[in-house]
Amino acid sequence: MLVRLLRAYVRPYSGAIATVVLLQLVQTLATLYLPTLNADIIDKGVVKGDTGYILGTGGLMLAVTLAQIVCAIGAVYYGARTAMAVGRDLRGEVFDRVQSFSSREMGQFGAPSLITRTTNDVQQVQMLVLMTFTLMVSAPIMCVGGIVLALQQDVPLSALLLVIVPVLATIVSVIIWRMRPVFRGVQDRIDVVNRVLREQITGIRVIRAFVKDTHERKRFRSANDDLMDVSLRAGRLMSTMFPSVMLVVNLSSIAVVWFGGHRIEDGGMQIGALTAFLSYLMQILMAIMMATFMFMMVPRAEVCAERIQEVLTTDSSVVPPLAPVTELRRRGHLEISGVEFRYPGAEEPVLKDVSLVARPGEITAVIGSTGSGKSTLLGLIPRLFDATAGAVLLDGQDVRELEPVLLSDAVGLVPQKPYLFSGTVASNLRYGRPEATDEELWQALETAQARDFVEAMDGMLDAPIAQGGSNVSGGQRQRLAIARALVRKPGIYLFDDSFSALDYATDARLRAALADETQDATVLIVAQRVSTIRDADRIVVLDGGRVVGTGTHTELMGTNETYREIVLSQLTEEEAA
Repeated sequence: MLVRLLRAYVRPYSGAIATVVLLQLVQTLATLYLPTLNADIIDKGVVKGDTGYILGTGGLMLAVTLAQIVCAIGAVYYGARTAMAVGRDLRGEVFDRVQSFSSREMGQFGAPSLITRTTNDVQQVQMLVLMTFTLMVSAPIMCVGGIVLALQQDVPLSALLLVIVPVLATIVSVIIWRMRPVFRGVQDRIDVVNRVLREQITGIRVIRAFVKDTHERKRFRSANDDLMDVSLRAGRLMSTMFPSVMLVVNLSSIAVVWFGGHRIEDGGMQIGALTAFLSYLMQILMAIMMATFMFMMVPRAEVCAERIQEVLTTDSSVVPPLAPVTELRRRGHLEISGVEFRYPGAEEPVLKDVSLVARPGEITAVIGSTGSGKSTLLGLIPRLFDATAGAVLLDGQDVRELEPVLLSDAVGLVPQKPYLFSGTVASNLRYGRPEATDEELWQALETAQARDFVEAMDGMLDAPIAQGGSNVSGGQRQRLAIARALVRKPGIYLFDDSFSALDYATDARLRAALADETQDATVLIVAQRVSTIRDADRIVVLDGGRVVGTGTHTELMGTNETYREIVLSQLTEEEAA
């Protein structure tokens, strides 16, 4: 999985990678050449007392060292740029894929996990790429070159490598094999910590209102301790790696000096050759240690690559049409015909054979008890998810056949939980129509009954809005969200219980102003407050995901028991009449 992922995202940078490999090759060859020059200085210069040879060879060593430094700097520079570019591309691809997800896929992964996969998981893969370019490219060159040059110095002594290298490779392989499942646990625990922390930050008011600070501290401590425990397991395995490698390295050095000393005593080897052989042994083992350091990162990067690939290979259940309709008659006629919606694996559908018609210039309302499928029904129109049966028709065209931008321009949604982005009042209102003028913004605020409090804010249209609109009240967020939809001027307005945080007087004024503003548009309102929808031209009653009644308020009061129960739970008989 890791190799397949990297192959796809590294390919565009083949030129930079070739440069890195070339620079690493020159640097490594220079590093390998230095012990041979050092051996020549000892055997041909120091032993024979040839000062000129020592100076000449020493100057050559300085030149080789300078070339090594320049190539090393260049290799790290190009390697780091390439690794960062791969990380950027990977993050961008994951982000684009997440943006295409419907509510179903978002629920499947969860926001905390998607955040972790986009940031931490991509960072782990990016670090592996960086270490590959800076360490792993030179390691095999150094290892193979070191073995060849060690053989040139002394073949019998090189037999020690037949024992040293397999022992080291076996130790590293066993440790890495045990590390992989542990790192999977680390990433899963990070997801849990992110989820708990996100819930606690978002729900801080509820926590304090119910005085659950101690409970939430325990919950976070439990998730944090789980992450610590599995991280300690990973750390313990990692901590055995370097001592094991260093033990082999030091024992190897002792063995080389021991057997090399005997070879010198027997006259089969010179002192300079032993020095060079010891240097090559160190280079070979250093190359293996560099590879070991890389292999320590591989298990975690592989787990992260799998998690990233899960996102990239998950297709949205809301699929763009292959031959999209790019034009509508823009009448705003909306028809929902025999719609069913069922979540994957659910025994019962949320919506069953739902049909309704909403026409331009009319207000169509949907009401029902909690869990009756009202918000789900509204989400089918802008394709937050697609119906599993039936069709949603806009001006006679199935919304699944429309160009996504065309559908987005035609529909203005005010969600049940309005969300404002960090920025200003103006930037939030222009979110759907960047070219809107200040006059249009003020007109939308006037209609949404938001002008007064915006004028009272420091900066007015340029007043800052915090992430999620946390620096304004719930009612103010709702009114700003309504104004944002009005600025867009769509043909169809969808209000998903968008007046619930308003007092009755503000609700009444807002609906009166909306009637003038949207008189030529189609308006579909989902609400639980009867006073909000009693004057609608058509009221659709949902119960258990089915339409159980359609008509005006007066008609339904006389003919529909479900509607009558909802009304009388909020109003008296006299008020209802």
